[in-house]
Amino acid sequence: MIRILVLAVALATLAACAMPPPSTGDEVQRLATEIQTLGPDIDPEEANRAARIAYAYTAQLADAYQITDPPLIHNAKVNKGLRPRGLCWHWAEDIERRLDQERFQTLEMHRAIANADNPFRIDHSTAIISRKGENMYEGIVLDPWRYGGVLYWAPLPEDSRYDWVPREVVLEKRRQEQVARLKPLPAN
Repeated sequence: MIRILVLAVALATLAACAMPPPSTGDEVQRLATEIQTLGPDIDPEEANRAARIAYAYTAQLADAYQITDPPLIHNAKVNKGLRPRGLCWHWAEDIERRLDQERFQTLEMHRAIANADNPFRIDHSTAIISRKGENMYEGIVLDPWRYGGVLYWAPLPEDSRYDWVPREVVLEKRRQEQVARLKPLPAN
């Protein structure tokens, strides 16, 4: 019984530490302003719309995914079938798909993966918004998974927590590794 109580206290402490600070209410405008700074040709209405959708859709997904725990605990629940979605790649896929529905003329979405080459850490996926025609490295990370359904965003060069690699590069490398593993051994 004491072990269970200690475990419960430890999990509660972990959950409290993993939760982000409360919002200040101006995040949407700050994100819109940051998107606008991606280039002089960014349509201000598109920047505002992208920021509003990123925050509103994150909240909608948090509800749909039944987020009640920090990300890693929620991941365990998804993997055990106790929650419908909410792995990082679900967030990235869904927010990218939603923002792509807007058919922005001055903005573009990208996907990235971090930790793919690190056997001691789990892969982490995110969506990135950039100026149309720019690569993801000039964009802004949109990561609703990191704080369990609260949108984290930052210009990619300022996101020192992860070393982001274009998703298509990671997937191609994995495909090549799989092909190499399946190649028959040469006959003697």
